[in-house]
This record gives sequence, C-alpha cells and structure tokens, in this order.
Amino acid sequence: MFIGYARVSTQDQDTAAQIAALESAGCELIFNEKASGGRWNRPELHRLLGQLRKKDVVVVWKLDRLSRSLKDVLTLMENIAKAGAGFRSLTEAIDTTSAGGRMMMQMIGSFAEFERAMLKERTRNGLDAARQQGRVGGRRPKLKTHQEQEIVQLVHSGQKTAADAARLFNVHAATVSRILQRAKVP
Repeated sequence: MFIGYARVSTQDQDTAAQIAALESAGCELIFNEKASGGRWNRPELHRLLGQLRKKDVVVVWKLDRLSRSLKDVLTLMENIAKAGAGFRSLTEAIDTTSAGGRMMMQMIGSFAEFERAMLKERTRNGLDAARQQGRVGGRRPKLKTHQEQEIVQLVHSGQKTAADAARLFNVHAATVSRILQRAKVP
C-alpha cells in the first residue's frame, strides 16, 4: 500500500497541492501534519511509522517534507526499512526499493541539510550585520527611555508600587520588574 505524508511548517500554510500529488501517485492513506520539519515531535509522522507493514511504501511530495535534518532523514529511512517498507519522493524521483534509489536519497538528503545550514548561516550573518549597524531585532520596546526612568523614580521614591506603575503605564508587571532589575532598584 502507498501511504502518503504531507507536511507544512506553519498553520497558515496549506497541504492541498501535496495531497493532490500524493493522491495522483496512488496513495490510499495520507497523513497530514502542520509542524516544523526540524522537530522530531510530529504525531502524524509517528502514527504513519507505527502503521507500516512489509511492502508498504511511504510517499512524500518532496524529501524536505519528511525532515530537514539528514540525521533525522536517515533515522526515518532506517525505521522504514526495519518495517520492511520502502520510500518514494515524488519531486526528487527517489525510490528506496532499489540500491540506486537508496544512494540517491542519501545524496539529496545531504544537499537538503546543506541548504538548511546555509540558510541559518545567512540569517545569522544578516542579524550580525544589522547589530553592527545599531539595529536590533525583535519587538519594539513599549516604553520610551524617559518612561522607564520615570517608573524607576516613582518606585524608588516610594510614590508607587511596581504593580501601580505597571497599571499607570499600561504594561505587564513583569515589564516593570525587568526595568527595575536593570536599574538595580530593590
């Protein structure tokens, strides 16, 4: 039996194109998941692996739908092989039911891992360059510097409690705690 696995990384993405390709490839059963390929905790994938029988074939639209890590891909391939099943990737034309297909899968898995590493490196370099230019990522601070100083002064002088200051400036109490901690106010 051909068993399909479709995966997208975020809730706002859609697996419809993958499912259509899997159905046209003859998949009788399709597991559909919305989870990162870098995570091992994917319930639908584990359900699929738990159901595998001898001579079944796991089919994915593209290899990176199975996993983005070569180590994980190889572990999954090992689990599929232990069950006596095969693996097919429609886009890369990988079919592990042959020796050539197994070799090709390992090579393409290496390229997928390399691409992910390159993406991480480019992102890290971009963030470092932005920091050197004085830009910092993340959410903009809710309070201006003079507002933070006013909170410190109000709490330090005893005019307001930390909770009162949080309500006054419409921020969470934890925000005020962090401000006071940075200012070293007891």
